[in-house]
Parts: sequence; structure tokens; C-alpha cells
Amino acid sequence: MESTVKIGIIGDYDGRPSHLATEEALKHSARKFNIAMEYEWLPTATFDDSQQVLEKFNGLWCSPGSPYKSMNGAINAIRFARENNYPFLGTCGGFQHAVIEYGRNVLQIDALKDIHYNPYENTDYITALSCSLIGETRRITIDKTSKLYGIYGSSEIVEKYNCSFGLNKDFEYLLHKNGFRVVGTDENREARLMTIENNTFFVASLFQPQLSSTYENPHPLINEYLDSAKNFNNSRN
Repeated sequence: MESTVKIGIIGDYDGRPSHLATEEALKHSARKFNIAMEYEWLPTATFDDSQQVLEKFNGLWCSPGSPYKSMNGAINAIRFARENNYPFLGTCGGFQHAVIEYGRNVLQIDALKDIHYNPYENTDYITALSCSLIGETRRITIDKTSKLYGIYGSSEIVEKYNCSFGLNKDFEYLLHKNGFRVVGTDENREARLMTIENNTFFVASLFQPQLSSTYENPHPLINEYLDSAKNFNNSRN
């Protein structure tokens, strides 16, 4: 009998709709594939000094809900997932913090190393979107050479957003050429979906796939994420 898959949700839970949708989307996928799954919310300040608690999980999800109580705690947890090849999904604020983590710890960008760096101000890296995507539904084009194309089975998808900040295009390019690939873009060819394809599953989406998931039709990205967490769990037992 397979053991329970444990998902750690990085974020400061407050019961907002996107938090409830995150929980429900995990349940949708677990039910579809008959996976025994449990999740736990992990406050960002937990990881200011230590990430040891993360070892017990089989997958990590950095949730919407930024600004987090601890930006650096969230980044530390994301770094743990990336460096230890844990299945990872970052949505909305999780997307923004995943690219900051990569810029800080892989690309060694000095401005991002500042522990007081504020991702909610216009900077050279994170910028206010020209048009807010709060409550918007938009079309995204998927790179056919990416693993994500296989997950969706289509080069065009439609997803729901609830955000106001994105990435400077120059920073997108810098990330992309250094291993954190832009694999989904909007009509202006701006990054909406990224992945580290050398990792088993490391995906960041500016949109929130959990908002589109239902019991009848669990979201394919979350299905793949939970399956990766299941496989990770099996490999450890």
C-alpha cells in the first residue's frame, strides 16, 4: 500500500478565495487519481532561519497571497525545493518569488541579494503590469519544445489571473538563457509560465491554475504536479 503524499503549501493562510482554491485543486487531482494526499500550510516566517521542516514533504507549492509576512522565508523555502529537486509549483506571488530566488542565488544579481528588496515596487526586475490581470482570463501560447506542452497537450491555453506585477523582459531573457525557461507567453510575448526543465518538476505560473480546477476536470498542471509528488514519495520509501 502506498504511503500518503504530503504537500507543503508555502504561504500565510488567511482563507482568501485563492487559498481555498489551492486546497480544493489538490483534492480534485488526488480524487481523480486515487492518491492518498494531505497538505499543510507553512507560514513564510518559519523559514527565516531553517528549512529542516520541509524535509518531511513530497512536494512544495508557493501559493498566492503575497506580500508574504516574510519574503526571505518564502525565498529560502523555494531554494530548498530547487536545490533538492522537490516537486515545486509557484503560482501568482509564488511565480514572482521563484524568479527572485533564482536571480538571487543562481544568477547572483546584487540587487536581489538585499534582504530588504521589495518585489512590490517597480524595479529593474519586477514591474507593475501595464494592464492589471486581477480577475482576468487570458490566452497563453506554450512552447512546443517544453515539457509543459506535453502536460497540456496544446500550444494554446486559457488561464485565470489575479495579479498586478510581472517581470521585466530583460530579466526574463536573463533567466531563460540561464536555465529557468520561459515556456508560456501572452499576446505581448511576456512570461506567464516558466520551468526549470533539468528538475523533475519545477514550474512557476503567473496565472493561478487552481482557479480553473474542478472535481469533474482537475487542472492538468496540478495533476502532473501531484503525480510528481507521488513518484517522489515512492522513490523515498
